[in-house]
Amino acid sequence: MKILVGIKRVVDFSVRVQVKKDGSGVNTDGVKLGINPFDEIALEEALRIRERGTQAEVVAVSIGPAEVQPQLRTALAMGADRAILVETGEVLQPLMVARVFHELVKRENADLVILGKQAIDDDSNQTGQMLAALWDRPQATFASKVELKDKTLMVTREVDAGLETIEIDLPAVITTDLRLNTPRFVKMPDIMKARSKPLQVLKLEELGVTAAPKLEVTSYAPPPQRVGGKKVEDVTALVATLRQRGIL
Repeated sequence: MKILVGIKRVVDFSVRVQVKKDGSGVNTDGVKLGINPFDEIALEEALRIRERGTQAEVVAVSIGPAEVQPQLRTALAMGADRAILVETGEVLQPLMVARVFHELVKRENADLVILGKQAIDDDSNQTGQMLAALWDRPQATFASKVELKDKTLMVTREVDAGLETIEIDLPAVITTDLRLNTPRFVKMPDIMKARSKPLQVLKLEELGVTAAPKLEVTSYAPPPQRVGGKKVEDVTALVATLRQRGIL
């Protein structure tokens, strides 16, 4: 069994993001970068599937510049068997990312692709669904529990009404939710071992992926500052204030 796991480099979740003064993007100079938290959960689940006794090879995949390699090395230190970097200087949008993964799926003859449900930088929540459509295989999004049974998966999904359990055939695509697991800590011996694990670098052009339509981002802006609250004496004053602000 071969499992591909998506790894995206993002600004660390604990960092307060600052927009550049000219509105051209987010300032990343001197900012801590790491693996997208949902992707860490995806990798952890792939490792747990292997540790439950399934003969599986776990392959971490990332798309981006050469600077993404430290995040792939972290994925190798967590336990991935090998890594693939599709190197490009372009900022790829979800459809293009899905097409790249589709090509890798065919090349690697993958049985399962596990992705984070979304990245915390763009919150698109689209790549997994698009990949399943291109691949013409089942998908289980927002997974909070995964059980492998022979050639099928029992996946519990978090939906608006609560929890939904579905059964899907392999090969398939899963996207992970926060409550699926807690990723393991990387230990120093594992970091040392990761240096000897294979990390393959492919140029985007080598995959022969057809370019996808792009959305043009014209500018970035921080959210407006919050207005201070106002204390009122009673319900009548509250209603009057809400009407004055056009809320009621």
